[in-house]
Amino acid sequence: MDFTIRAVRPEEHEELGEITARAYLDDGHLDFGEDDGYLHVLRDVARRAAEAEVLVAVDGDGTLLGGVAFTPGGREYADIAVEGEAEFRMLAVAHAARGRGAGEALVRACVARARELGSARLVLSTQSGMARAHRIYQRLGFVRRPERDWKPVPELEPLLVLALEL
Repeated sequence: MDFTIRAVRPEEHEELGEITARAYLDDGHLDFGEDDGYLHVLRDVARRAAEAEVLVAVDGDGTLLGGVAFTPGGREYADIAVEGEAEFRMLAVAHAARGRGAGEALVRACVARARELGSARLVLSTQSGMARAHRIYQRLGFVRRPERDWKPVPELEPLLVLALEL
């Protein structure tokens, strides 16, 4: 592994926001493209860092490769995790950094953090078209929980829920 996983620094908020926004936009995960209201949320790392733990992957040269938000269940930043669970959101890796294992390392860091907190399971929401991420989740043992799928935007497809029992 030629990178480190650590907490995001304030001076990295803007860059991580852009990495996250570009990953979602360029991979076609925003239904309304540049006009998607979620784009602002993806760019707002300062808010994420204030309400959740934001982890980043950084290489030896200090280049930011990607990041993820982690939160225990029952907190404001949790979309689907309830008390006793943990959740991660907005996993994103810069296009130039893909294939180096940063995404999987960020997920593994979330698994480790959930275990540290004594969570019963780690959950996440994902879109059906996020195949690259799904491969990571499957490798790490996450399973579909269709009974928990949900629709944050009623006119769009539901988000799929996956869970890892800890």
